Amino acid sequence: MTRSELPDPVIFREFPFTIGVKILAPGDIRPTPEQHAAYRKFTEMGDPLADAVVEMFRRLPTGQGRAMFETALERGIDAVPDAPAELKAFFAHIDSVPFWLDQDKMDRAARVSGRVGPWATNLALSMFSLNGGYLASRAGKVLVGTGGLSAETMAPRRVVETATWWIDVTAPGGLERFAPGFKNTVRVRIMHAQVRAGMNRRPDWDYEQWDHPLNQSLTAGTLMLFSLATIAGCNAVGLRFSKKEKAAVYHLWRYVGHVIGLDPEILPADETDTWRLLWLQADYEFLPDEDSRRLSKALVSALGPVYGFDGPGLRSRALRWAFTMYAVSYSRILLGKTNSDFLEMPYSRVFLAAVLATAAVNGVLEVPRRIIPGATRLSERLGRRATERMMRRAALVNNPDRSYARHDRLTETRAA
Repeated sequence: MTRSELPDPVIFREFPFTIGVKILAPGDIRPTPEQHAAYRKFTEMGDPLADAVVEMFRRLPTGQGRAMFETALERGIDAVPDAPAELKAFFAHIDSVPFWLDQDKMDRAARVSGRVGPWATNLALSMFSLNGGYLASRAGKVLVGTGGLSAETMAPRRVVETATWWIDVTAPGGLERFAPGFKNTVRVRIMHAQVRAGMNRRPDWDYEQWDHPLNQSLTAGTLMLFSLATIAGCNAVGLRFSKKEKAAVYHLWRYVGHVIGLDPEILPADETDTWRLLWLQADYEFLPDEDSRRLSKALVSALGPVYGFDGPGLRSRALRWAFTMYAVSYSRILLGKTNSDFLEMPYSRVFLAAVLATAAVNGVLEVPRRIIPGATRLSERLGRRATERMMRRAALVNNPDRSYARHDRLTETRAA
């Protein structure tokens, strides 16, 4: 069988993917049969360096391992006297700078992210990246198992944690060694390992059906959705990107993938790699089930509370309803009718038309933005300022846990 003979994943055979892949994808994104067959190994791989640190947490007295980790993260591994070998190996990896890292691309990606920030955080990340990610039902087993986004009371805080992490990561200089974006990405990596350890200790974890918990395939898919969400998700509302801008965004997320522990063999290097990974994910991971529906409903119910539209007054209820319907309609356009109906998302012709009208207006406004000197830089500064202001307000309302230390309980639990 040749590359061209591989049948497209089911999701790619339906609108809007039938059109979107042809318009946005950089050529033929199908893998070779050999690549397709080899992909399964990533579903059985964790993150050995981070997993060893979490096992170190369990071995040491409660809190001691976390304290050493935080000291090394904040001040460097040399600040930890007699650091355990696991911690030294972990920080040797995250302190290394890949030969391919291009600071000019990183700076450009930060500016692009600032320009599209309000659209990325309010729509693309939540209703394309997160909601679309729920179609990968194996990933949902971890969320349901940890009581995260499946619980309506937790969903708003988790959504804000994701959005504020994205802002930190994409900020100018946000991925420098001691910057918030870098440090919080490392904390997310350790949190993933803690959750993975917790799931591995569960007697009911079904390895045959669900694969290794929080494996390399799922981590790569999550990072892929963030990079694609910024580009394709913002394209859907009329925003445009130059070739240099797109290359920069994918480069930034390549570095995030390095820091968060992705195996180099599955870490996308550029736009073409990312789209090919999407094909593999769509073929293997995008199999929605009842948990996918539960997670999506929890997310939709969280949209109002995330921005403080959860009061009893008429104005608050109206804003919550309007914003939710607009966001859901945006998601329906991107995920297609079959997936949206399966997730039981509300349908409204009026709000679908409103999203399409938004795309048309933004498309018109993009013309002067691209040709007037200084207009792009102005939109980058204003966009980032607006995004940070919105997220500060959302953080005050939802009190996100930026340390992810609440997952230490999974480390402290001893096997029976």
